[in-house]
Amino acid sequence: MIARPRRRSFTAAYKRSILDQADAAQDSGAIGALLPREGLYSSHLTTWRRQRQKGEIDALTPQKRGPKVVVSPLVKQNRALLADVARLTRKLKNAELIIEVQKKVATLLGNPIPNIQIDEENS
Repeated sequence: MIARPRRRSFTAAYKRSILDQADAAQDSGAIGALLPREGLYSSHLTTWRRQRQKGEIDALTPQKRGPKVVVSPLVKQNRALLADVARLTRKLKNAELIIEVQKKVATLLGNPIPNIQIDEENS
């Protein structure tokens, strides 16, 4: 399977650190050395400086892209109930397997357990 490329995200502290280093650089060669060393582009600096100038503190943290996902309480409840059904079904299968083994052991020991039918009602 080929790894899918992921969009890089930078923390606010990292952005501030890079901006401070870029601001402290005296000549353009220092900034030119900083960017490739960190794997950044000049557009990163431009964008981050603009965000800092506007005072957008939230803009210095990575934002989740795409539409906001709102999950209905009914969907949450449905998922929880389906998970409970799956868990209880697994427990029932395990219990039935244990009962079958107990019946076989009882038969081997000469004390067979009678097979009792339980009527299942579907409501």
